[in-house]
Amino acid sequence: MSAYANPYRIEPDEGPQTLAELRAALAVVGSAELAAFDARLDAARFGREQTAVITQARHLVALRTRRADVAEAVRASVAGEADLIGVDDLWAELDKGAA
Repeated sequence: MSAYANPYRIEPDEGPQTLAELRAALAVVGSAELAAFDARLDAARFGREQTAVITQARHLVALRTRRADVAEAVRASVAGEADLIGVDDLWAELDKGAA
């Protein structure tokens, strides 16, 4: 597995490259995540649905295993400790950066 070059995008050659690698990475994240992935993949139709399930799992692995700041943000959000903002406030903040 190669390291992730861009924290906002997973390129096809980054992260797990086979189902076996993806399952191993998900097992590190948590056994429940691996079980959920297997269930979603088993239920997915061939083609786009399977691709979407695999892509979602690859993103989960990237978010949970590669960046401590992202892992901490997820933990704080789940624990109800995160300072959350609404969508309108988010767009206003993004607009400030673009100006």
